Amino acid sequence: MEVKSITKFARVSPKKARDVAREIQGLPVSAALDILTFTPKKAAQLINKTLKTAIADAENNFSLSADEMIVKEAVIGAGPVFRRFKPRARGSAGAIRRRTSHIFITLAEAPEADEAPKRRHLSQKAEA
Repeated sequence: MEVKSITKFARVSPKKARDVAREIQGLPVSAALDILTFTPKKAAQLINKTLKTAIADAENNFSLSADEMIVKEAVIGAGPVFRRFKPRARGSAGAIRRRTSHIFITLAEAPEADEAPKRRHLSQKAEA
């Protein structure tokens, strides 16, 4: 079972938020919460809030245990850009682009040890 949570129009640039989102992909929920709590970035706070929403949805709506969940996906999409202008020299104007983001978090149940995909080494792929 997968649980999704979305935060739209977050006031942080997508590029900055993607750096934080990459850190939590594939981790258990408890480890992801710890990382986000101690990451000193604005994006970490916004992603943490979205992750907690996904956890609450999983527990209350689908009766799933948060201890058995992993962060399957943490995707940051680009939202609309607010365009502002700042006066510059000799009567010109410089554009300022205030970017927004859409945060998508997907939680899934952790696979059992038997079901875990087995990774092969690069040398094994050449032999096959």
